[in-house]
Amino acid sequence: MNWFNQQLLHIIHPVSLIGGGSYGSILQDCPVLLFFAAVLSTKIVLLILLLLELGVSFSILKYISSSCGFYDLSQTDGQCNNVTGLQLPGVLDELFSYEGPLGAIFSEEAVTLHLWAPTAQVVRACIYRDPSGGDPLDIVSLEEVNGVWSARGPKSWEGCYYEYEVSVYHPSTLQIEKCTANDPYARGLSADARRTLFVNLNSDDLKPEGWDNLGDEKPALLSFSDISIYELHIRDFSANDHTVHPDFRGGYLAFTSQDSAGILHLKRLCNAGISHLHLLPTFQFAGFDDEKEKWKCVDSKILETLPPDSVEQQAEIMAIQDEDGYNWGYNPVLWGVPKGSYASNPKGPWRTLEFRKMVQALNRIGFRVVLDVVYNHLHGSGPFDENSVLDKIVPGYYLRRNSDGCIENSTCVNNTASEHFMVERLILDDLLCWAVNYKVDGFRFDLMGHIMKRTMKAKSLLHSLSKDMDGIDGSSIYIYGEGWDFGEVAKNGRGVNASQFNLCGTGIGSFNDRIRDAMLGGSPFGPPLQQGFVTGLFLQPNDHDHGGEEVAEQMLAVSKDHIQVGMAANLRDFVLTNCEGEEVKGSEVSTYDGTPVAYAACPTETINYVSAHDNETLFDIASLKTPMQISVEERCRMNHLATSIIALSQGIPFFHAGDEMLRSKSIDRDSYNSGDWFNRLDFSYNSNNWGVGLPPKEKNEKNWPLIKPRLADPSFKPQKSHIIAAVENFLNVIKIRYSSPLFRLRTANAIQARVRFHNTGPSWVPGIIVMSIEDGHEGVLGLSQLDPVYSYIVVIINPSPTGIKFASPALQARTLQLHPVQLMSTDEVIKNSTYVASFGCFTVPPRTTSVFVEPRESE
Repeated sequence: MNWFNQQLLHIIHPVSLIGGGSYGSILQDCPVLLFFAAVLSTKIVLLILLLLELGVSFSILKYISSSCGFYDLSQTDGQCNNVTGLQLPGVLDELFSYEGPLGAIFSEEAVTLHLWAPTAQVVRACIYRDPSGGDPLDIVSLEEVNGVWSARGPKSWEGCYYEYEVSVYHPSTLQIEKCTANDPYARGLSADARRTLFVNLNSDDLKPEGWDNLGDEKPALLSFSDISIYELHIRDFSANDHTVHPDFRGGYLAFTSQDSAGILHLKRLCNAGISHLHLLPTFQFAGFDDEKEKWKCVDSKILETLPPDSVEQQAEIMAIQDEDGYNWGYNPVLWGVPKGSYASNPKGPWRTLEFRKMVQALNRIGFRVVLDVVYNHLHGSGPFDENSVLDKIVPGYYLRRNSDGCIENSTCVNNTASEHFMVERLILDDLLCWAVNYKVDGFRFDLMGHIMKRTMKAKSLLHSLSKDMDGIDGSSIYIYGEGWDFGEVAKNGRGVNASQFNLCGTGIGSFNDRIRDAMLGGSPFGPPLQQGFVTGLFLQPNDHDHGGEEVAEQMLAVSKDHIQVGMAANLRDFVLTNCEGEEVKGSEVSTYDGTPVAYAACPTETINYVSAHDNETLFDIASLKTPMQISVEERCRMNHLATSIIALSQGIPFFHAGDEMLRSKSIDRDSYNSGDWFNRLDFSYNSNNWGVGLPPKEKNEKNWPLIKPRLADPSFKPQKSHIIAAVENFLNVIKIRYSSPLFRLRTANAIQARVRFHNTGPSWVPGIIVMSIEDGHEGVLGLSQLDPVYSYIVVIINPSPTGIKFASPALQARTLQLHPVQLMSTDEVIKNSTYVASFGCFTVPPRTTSVFVEPRESE
């Protein structure tokens, strides 16, 4: 037997090599190998020693070392003198990539544990009866084979808790640490999230009645083009709803209260046509304790007595911001466990059962459910952080590092590295778990551009799921996300990433920030008073210096081009006439920094939106950017004008919860940790939450001088009548979208063939967008017939503070009439919209979107 095989038989860990025989002296004499011996598995160290035995030169050894990510590996006269850092992912992926079982696996006879930890020296599982305290029932040593540690235990472990003790070298301390961690594949947790629950998701006890057949009850979805999305935070939905049982408020079970004010509102949205409910993070995240009895709160009755522009409200909220029960949830700890604070009891398996009841209830209302997944970063790292999990199990592997060996933080903190095989695998396994075990219907990727495009094979993986094998039809699962391209991944810096331009042709949606910025003005990071298409640019200027009237008019023209491209689903090859009178493709229209506006190859690759949980609400931004002296009625119409553009565009429309109710956060630009007070939703329509004090100092103080006079002015605050009217107008425009398939064309070719923009070129009427959509006729050559009711549609958008007339020879001699939904509306203004066929002339009231249709019976 040769030396190498003898070592495989007799050496338990590379550290035992030190001081043993001639190779012990090699290790003692070479700091590089000492470092290897301390941190790496037997396989790698023995490989290097074998190469030395075979006479491999130091230069080759240096190459091997560099493949592990050593930095400053220097030598003098063939001797290694210094090593300053180590990165293992390349070697670990080459030697230890693994596709077998991970986590706790349940069978009829036993429970087995499997943990991927190739750099660990020792792994033990401490088994506990209770979620906290007490001595372990058992301490089990796991055995390692090819980097995977496993143990087999009795079926009685089910319902118990466990935590791993992992002895492993950690680069942050340069020491071998004994780390205590949850299972990365945890499916349940203790209330304090310190222990992993042995929970069998296939147990009938954790399934609501009818759960196994929910796949057959899913709301119909004929095409992804039929999707419309409503974004909602679980706690926002019911924390302030007194028609919900107190035990259910702010949690999963609030969605099962069929007669609450919030549920009745959701039913109205669903009946109008909204198809998907997007829930902000629902996995286990950090930021506050899951045990409600530990939360602190403020007396809202006292806050309500304070002036609308007072600094006191935010001071009270911020004093307890990490000790209340509120956070958006973009602080991931464990991706595969439902958040405990949203359950009526965070202990035991209740979160699993109640999450399933929520999904089932929403499906039965008529919504498909989308989860917001945050795979781009983790909240904790290092060997001691209580929220660190992955970085305790395989230190240095899961988190992306820069050239100095430091963790990248461009997402906010602890960027993950999906370019590494087992990171990608964990993401894909997690998606499958939520799809199969919780029957969710879609995923929204936070900062998707920080994930590799390769990882987005998740789409085909999910689409391969079937009702026969998996209980769901995976082909109806929709994926979209934020395709921003920045940080260390920009311009494919770490591999081809899932950015807007790279995703073209994949069918994966990404948020269209171009249409948002053109409508509102500037960007979330620009001057706060810079106006846009719907906030008065050129047509009703505020005090911001836009560069003079001529510049402002040109800015409005360019904004209109950007919006029209967006209304054509932001298709890169859609041809239109720009404001200069040139025929251009969408990709040839440029943003202010020269980036192409359009990037999509098909309509379902574009998520059109004007507001989301990030930044100010739609009503707040309109209140900030418009002139101080205009009326609240005008701002309400601006709010509706913006949502109507999104609703009537090709592509997939996306709405932030409360857009339809004039929702305000008192102009808070980032309410992620602003408590219930600034994030309240009122489904009684009594208040939109405007003027509840200056928004929190941390993110808003520099804008307080602009915000304070607006909050103090009582004329800015909408009344209940304004809110009710806004809700009706929103429902009406959604009904219009779903009244005709022409608003939901399925292919790029169909959009190019049927959608036209009028009022284009240099002679345009300022600000007015005129879009027509043409259908074919049965038995007539040309376009096929899609709509049995309407043969032609014209949408006219007037952002001006005055009514307008627009005439076009191309629109003459048609039998157009105002859409029946608008004719029956309680909005008396919109009923003043008219069309004169002989001149092709339209009259549209101020700040109004009018939809004219040509019924087929008139043919």
